[in-house]
Amino acid sequence: MTNKNLETAVVGSGCFWCTEAVFQEIKGVQKVVSGYSGGTVPGEPTYREICSGLTGHAEVIKITFDASIISFAEIIVIFMTTHDPTTLNRQGADRGTQYRSVIFYQNETQQEISKEVITQLSGVFDDNIVTEISPLTIFYEAGNEHQNFYKDNPEQGYCNYVITPKLSKLRQLHADKLK
Repeated sequence: MTNKNLETAVVGSGCFWCTEAVFQEIKGVQKVVSGYSGGTVPGEPTYREICSGLTGHAEVIKITFDASIISFAEIIVIFMTTHDPTTLNRQGADRGTQYRSVIFYQNETQQEISKEVITQLSGVFDDNIVTEISPLTIFYEAGNEHQNFYKDNPEQGYCNYVITPKLSKLRQLHADKLK
């Protein structure tokens, strides 16, 4: 039996391990897959190629969610408020176009909702929002070692230093949306 309410969203906000960990906590989210999108180099890129910043791809996640439980707009609000959408090509110590803030829309409705949410949130931040809104062309799934990274490695240094505080912020801002 298939759920007719399932939709997908593809977003990037720096390291995909961080973004994946956030959305795995959200009610209505069925699946989160780390990957890459938005590049110009033909063929499936490797993690090493992505990290070079030369392919044009961004580290992203593909979120499968039940739209009867959480809307695309709510997904985008959570996305925008759990990273810094005002820093160009950077999140914390991660720097380069592969770490840009980006929403890859799949249809006109997602594009319009993304623009509306950004407009509504523009007054929340001290600086201008620089989140890119682009059409999704191809999503490449990252290797297994990048899937469920935080869940599988909660004691790893990066997880403790970067992801755990991000999840604390999520709990403060969006407690009503958590599983």
